[in-house]
Amino acid sequence: MLKTILLLLATLIALPFLAVWYDQPLSPEQWATVKNLLTGMLAVALLCFVVSESTRNYSQVDKLWSLLPIGYVWYVAAEAGFGARVTLMAALVTLWGLRLTYNFARRGGYHWIPWKGEEDYRWGILRENPLLRNRLSWAAFNLFFISLYQNTLILLFTLPIVVAWQGQSRPLNWLDATAALLMLGFIGMETIADQQQWNFQQEKKRLRTSGATLTGEYAAGFCSSGLWSRVRHPNYAAEQATWLSFYLFSVAATGRWLNWSLAGAVLLMLLFLGSSDFSEKISAGKYPAYAEYQRRVPRFLPGLIF
Repeated sequence: MLKTILLLLATLIALPFLAVWYDQPLSPEQWATVKNLLTGMLAVALLCFVVSESTRNYSQVDKLWSLLPIGYVWYVAAEAGFGARVTLMAALVTLWGLRLTYNFARRGGYHWIPWKGEEDYRWGILRENPLLRNRLSWAAFNLFFISLYQNTLILLFTLPIVVAWQGQSRPLNWLDATAALLMLGFIGMETIADQQQWNFQQEKKRLRTSGATLTGEYAAGFCSSGLWSRVRHPNYAAEQATWLSFYLFSVAATGRWLNWSLAGAVLLMLLFLGSSDFSEKISAGKYPAYAEYQRRVPRFLPGLIF
């Protein structure tokens, strides 16, 4: 997990230099918009750090993960004059965000006191890592990775809308339609995967509470049916694919198949790779049958074991 984090940080440092030197420059208006977004993002990141350190609840960024992109894309859409493409992009991100917010809320992630709510169990486990057990080292990890890095990533994977603004004079085309349909499809896939996981966890809880004998996947302890029988992380796979599809709008607008705004989707993929590694290590330690599940079912893509 820590090696993955170091790779993410190195990539984050390298990508802006490549963008400045090798891609089409932004206009003064677009630069001003990006600078305003960066300023807002840094303010949110520092607030997350202060609140999490004060409350010892380190899921403050998690609460904002589905909400901040909505604000970012609508701000860019407004600055771009609500052109057809950027407005479509903002609407799709809003759909994505509302769905994810609902899923996070029903799992107890939010509380009427804003800084409370259920903390992601993985932060508690990670705090027991010998390298992070020291209070100062954990505070540094919280500042640079949980608060700053994750907030930077949230902003980065929304920035294809800025590149789409660059090509605003180009009318909507077949690639825009493809990107929109792909986003809708992957949002639907993530919705199904989250619902299947929710149904499984609720039924497992009900069976345990009633004292019934657990059988099948309930005895194994983890969901392995539905989409979860095809890949081990269908929700993660759909999330990554959603933002790769979002990037296609920037291609549709500019004709540049490779541009700097791909950075966010790439970094998101690296994050999910490390996150799934960590989650699976925990699951393999809890559930004896999980190792066989790993051998039998691919991680993200059907037919590929990785």
